[in-house]
Amino acid sequence: MTTNRTAQVYPDLPISLTEAGSGRPVLVLHGGGGPATVAGLAGRLAESGRVLTPVHPGWDGTPRPGWFTSVDDLAVAYLHLLQDSELSNVLVVGSSLGGQLAAEMAIRDTAGLITGLVLINAVGAGIEGEQVTDFFALDPRAQAEHSWHDPDRFYVDPATLPAAELARRQANMATMRLLTDGGRMTSAKLLPRLGRVPQPVLVIWGESDRVVTPAYGAAYAKAFPQGRFEPIPGAGHLPHIERADVTAELVEAELRRTGTPSVLAG
Repeated sequence: MTTNRTAQVYPDLPISLTEAGSGRPVLVLHGGGGPATVAGLAGRLAESGRVLTPVHPGWDGTPRPGWFTSVDDLAVAYLHLLQDSELSNVLVVGSSLGGQLAAEMAIRDTAGLITGLVLINAVGAGIEGEQVTDFFALDPRAQAEHSWHDPDRFYVDPATLPAAELARRQANMATMRLLTDGGRMTSAKLLPRLGRVPQPVLVIWGESDRVVTPAYGAAYAKAFPQGRFEPIPGAGHLPHIERADVTAELVEAELRRTGTPSVLAG
């Protein structure tokens, strides 16, 4: 059964989320493209766990208070969401910006609510010699060329979109630009802190990604004490869409492999 609800994390911050399935909690965090980009993966994972898929404040027309202006704000809000929902032994799965959020959450998780991470083509870490492409500087065709293994299959000419859909996409990009300090997709603070993350971390990477390269992903994984890198051929920045079954199987295996045994047994 799938339910949609609103969690009032702060007096002026309601978070919209979808919840489905039962078992170990799984928090699925979308990237700049919005919640639709992870809906398929979340639905698949709901066969194995209790999946929560929030909409980041400001995406898809959801409210965002004026003070809520950074990735840090998002990470702290989602930790408070887990606390308010009385969840523990949580696997956090994040795509792109959502992967950065997962890492930022783990760094701040002093209560030990998170017991595993899956980062899918994550951004956020400043890695020497590996630049993150300025996605905002690309035209729509170049964005597709950088994002997909098969751009011809996924490219959509903005001129063919209904006005409401085009406005939604533009508003989502504007929110992402705001929360990433004008489109800065890396933080100098993140990489040195990853060594403090004790949880096992699976870093999944589409090999054809030109937004953040596989070499960037491998270095990201290496920064974690328990990081493991899994490249996926035939996929770009969103392998959970281009190679959905392969990606889901890796995440499902991580869901079974990690976690707190005593909690899992209960």
